[in-house]
Amino acid sequence: MKKQGLYAVLAAISIQLTLGIAYIWSVFQTGIAESIFGGNHAAAGLSFSFMLAMLSVGGIIGGKLAVKYSTQFVVLMGGIIIGTGFLFASQVSANYSWLLWLTYGIMGGTGMGFTYSTTIACAQKWYPHKKGLVTGIIVSALGFGGVIFTPIIESLIKNFGGTGIGESKTFMIMSTVFFTVCTIGSFFMKNPPDNYMAQTAAAAKTAVKKVKDYSPAEILKMPQFYLVTATFLLGCMGGLMVIGFAKPIAVAKGLGATATIGVLAISMFNSLGRLTWGIVSDKLGQIKTIIIILSGTAVLSLLVNSINGYLVYALIALIGFFYGGLLSNFPTLTANLFGPKNAATNYGLVLIGFGGGAIISSQIAGYYKNIAADNINLMFPAFVIASGCAVAGIVMMMVLNTINKNNAEIIMQNAEIRNNAEMAVQK
Repeated sequence: MKKQGLYAVLAAISIQLTLGIAYIWSVFQTGIAESIFGGNHAAAGLSFSFMLAMLSVGGIIGGKLAVKYSTQFVVLMGGIIIGTGFLFASQVSANYSWLLWLTYGIMGGTGMGFTYSTTIACAQKWYPHKKGLVTGIIVSALGFGGVIFTPIIESLIKNFGGTGIGESKTFMIMSTVFFTVCTIGSFFMKNPPDNYMAQTAAAAKTAVKKVKDYSPAEILKMPQFYLVTATFLLGCMGGLMVIGFAKPIAVAKGLGATATIGVLAISMFNSLGRLTWGIVSDKLGQIKTIIIILSGTAVLSLLVNSINGYLVYALIALIGFFYGGLLSNFPTLTANLFGPKNAATNYGLVLIGFGGGAIISSQIAGYYKNIAADNINLMFPAFVIASGCAVAGIVMMMVLNTINKNNAEIIMQNAEIRNNAEMAVQK
């Protein structure tokens, strides 16, 4: 039984590591903008935004299919969809530039959503008393994928003709990688038996907090869902702006010769942040951890304009570190609030916020990057907006914390009333 859980986690790590390729869009941004979108950075950035937005759709559909069929089936289908999307993306030309939004963005994002939320939910079920740690390990693999694949993708683009030419053939190679890893990994993605949670808690002599399993229809009627989803939308914007434009920002700051370091820095610290903040959340709880993360994001976003030289890479890394924490805490927060049974589907709904943030942030950052051209200082308003959004997210998490405390008090009061009534009857 323990080996099955370990195999599931290792398979999830391998799959998430491969999905990390999607997070190095910054490497493609300039070449795709010039060769396919006529130099329009906002239009090119939509390819990445649509991918992140479709995570939600893929997560919802994939979560429901996983309950009806199996996690194995959903992961296999996800690999086929994302692989096919990237294969088609390799054939897109400037005459039909919108097809990149459909293939790389919508198809790629849907397939990614199939595999992303289902692998996380499956691993959480195997380790219910260490959700934060396990989730952090798995999603950190996605971030670390950017570290591994950035130099590989850079080399492929260069060997296939360089910026503006080599991106298409690179998409074809990526397609093969997705097909292969998701197909092999799917065989190991099995959920534990229904009574496994109770057995694990007894064996570890720990108490796993029981949470009511809410259906997707039920959480749509709960204020907690909207607070969590809105916070995700607002909180992720600063990190997504830097992820999508890390390399162009470094180039505009006069670091063109070493600009790839920016992509590596945010990928590495994005991964480290997912693991670190996942561990922290097991101690502090997800709400407090998210408040700390958003506080850091709000401050760091305001420094993009004033930091120059190689310190830019340190700033990019720190923003990635805090951003990564959001991706490890929101899946766990969703499972703890709404229960593990429908975690994949429910998290797919919460990812609507993330998808919305991806589209909005890319358009804001792309708009100001078009204005900025070579003067990156003109892009500063975008990061001021991101900082303000992070502050709004902090307020929402405080409201969520108050609601949870009030609900806990009501439950305790009801329990006390029932106990008193039972004692009165016995007398």
